[in-house]
Amino acid sequence: MGLYRQDGTRITKAAFPAAALTDPPVKVSEDVYVSEPYGRGDGQPEGSKRFLLYQAGTIVLRSAVDRLFTTATVTSISPTEGPAAGGTTITIKGDHLDGVSAVRFGGATGSDLRVRSATELTVKTPPGGAGATTVELADDSGTISAGIDFTYEAPAGG
Repeated sequence: MGLYRQDGTRITKAAFPAAALTDPPVKVSEDVYVSEPYGRGDGQPEGSKRFLLYQAGTIVLRSAVDRLFTTATVTSISPTEGPAAGGTTITIKGDHLDGVSAVRFGGATGSDLRVRSATELTVKTPPGGAGATTVELADDSGTISAGIDFTYEAPAGG
């Protein structure tokens, strides 16, 4: 048996027409569900419907999995300033915040992170130097800039 092109020329093993996959398939290792709130919802997981999205053993393209993890966006931070000693509880509002695993202020990680819903979270600021510092969120898509700085106030008398 041989392999041939449409024009009748033979194909050798070394010249087999193939290319590496740029979007490889992956095998889902456990049942995966998606949830949707009843009606408009308030972003809370309570009162939501769950549907089987992928059954264990399903073969899915990697890009389809990647699309399920939407990057967080920030619309507001309140308050936007606090003492250099840290400890200010700030509220961050936006979209797709339910996947946020850390909030960093100029590289230092905030504490007591609480994801309230897909649109709101709270976190306590770490100690920092006086002045504006970049706020970054870590989520399943990587690290994103909030686009809004937090300003540490200089200590009184110094």
